Amino acid sequence: METPTPSLPPVLVAEQLAALLGQPGLRVVDCRFDLDDPGHGALAFSYSRIPGACRVDLERQLSAPVVPGRTGRHPLPSVSDLEAVLGTLGIGPDTRVVIYDDFEGGFAARLWWLLRWLGHREVAVLDGGWSAWADPGFPLERGPALPVEPQRFCASPIASMVAGVDEVMARLNDPELCLVDARSPARYRGEQEPRDPVAGRIPGARNAFWRDNLDEDGRFLAPARLRERFLAVLEGQDAGRSVHYCGSGVTGAHNVLAMTRAGLSTPRLYPGSWSEWIVDPSRPVRRGVAAPGGSRGSRV
Repeated sequence: METPTPSLPPVLVAEQLAALLGQPGLRVVDCRFDLDDPGHGALAFSYSRIPGACRVDLERQLSAPVVPGRTGRHPLPSVSDLEAVLGTLGIGPDTRVVIYDDFEGGFAARLWWLLRWLGHREVAVLDGGWSAWADPGFPLERGPALPVEPQRFCASPIASMVAGVDEVMARLNDPELCLVDARSPARYRGEQEPRDPVAGRIPGARNAFWRDNLDEDGRFLAPARLRERFLAVLEGQDAGRSVHYCGSGVTGAHNVLAMTRAGLSTPRLYPGSWSEWIVDPSRPVRRGVAAPGGSRGSRV
């Protein structure tokens, strides 16, 4: 029996969300956050939000506690913890979920990926995020948020969507491993590193900066343009076997979302990403400009 096609596309525009508001079985989730000001999201949500939205916090609910010397900055939560969080948000097996942030989808993509990894298909990210909703004057809700009726969320994790650090390390010399780094070009080359103690990239990785999935207005490129972009990055390798990472497993999910929007096979995510890779000094690091395929650069 074939799996039904989701009613929600991976990326949804504000007009589409406006037409859905008030329908039963819809949950809008506010993922606004600021890495430099962790209280920003809660404050912004308390001031105004999309009507009926509930809020989730990147670091307290969508990440496990950091274990110094073992994990990256935003470790994956356990499946049971995520089931509890999502159920509290009112997300059940048939809930349609639309997620927004004020970071061009960079944080919303984390929850989108988590839901997809846990087997939930009815999930979309609001294109353009908060500004796409608030700036044109779509309705806002202020004051205390309405209580959410809890649901029972039962996860069915898709193991093939995840690559762990041991697998990446073991396959560094495997020509079929296509690693894609979602960080900025300067961070990829190791010229700057604003968040982690070591600069550089995983050897063999090629670069696809997540913000380049967007146009000058912060909206996702059309599917055809995204497809062209990632096919060029992959250089003929299978999209579904590519492994994406970033600084801590958050914006790497933006590339997974963009490839899904492009109609390509769902790639894999290395959730620990760069901040996990560097906790073990025996893991190799490359810096400098990479040749096609990401193979060139000094090894440290």
